[in-house]
Amino acid sequence: MMKFGSLVLGFSLALASLVVAADESPIGIWKTIDDETNMPKSLVQISMVEGELQGKVIRLFRRPSEEQNPLCDQCEEARHNQPIIGMTILWGLKADGEYFAGGKILDPKNGKIYKARLKTLDDGNRLEIRGFIGFSPSVRTQRWVRQSP
Repeated sequence: MMKFGSLVLGFSLALASLVVAADESPIGIWKTIDDETNMPKSLVQISMVEGELQGKVIRLFRRPSEEQNPLCDQCEEARHNQPIIGMTILWGLKADGEYFAGGKILDPKNGKIYKARLKTLDDGNRLEIRGFIGFSPSVRTQRWVRQSP
């Protein structure tokens, strides 16, 4: 009977750790916050595609006077003059300890592509994304807020 109790306890702990890990997963919909204005900028849906995280813009928060479906006029190559809504701006991130790393993030405002690393904070309710260009000591950090799992 003691072995059965230990087995049930072990299974329960393993299941609880999976639930916590799922809650802290970056997969879901995130509200991005503008670095300069501190106002909501967009909603990005992060999903796992072939073992890598990808993030796609699904909504922009724009003033009525602004273009509601802007194009990425600062982007290069295939993304140049493509609609920002529907654009993949985060790709290639793989699990690396407490982070997802090794991928890229695009800033559609200036067309720059940064090396990216991200991790969840606050029990999976916030996402910290760090962007780096080359080996530059300058790091750009954004914090996004979870909207839905």
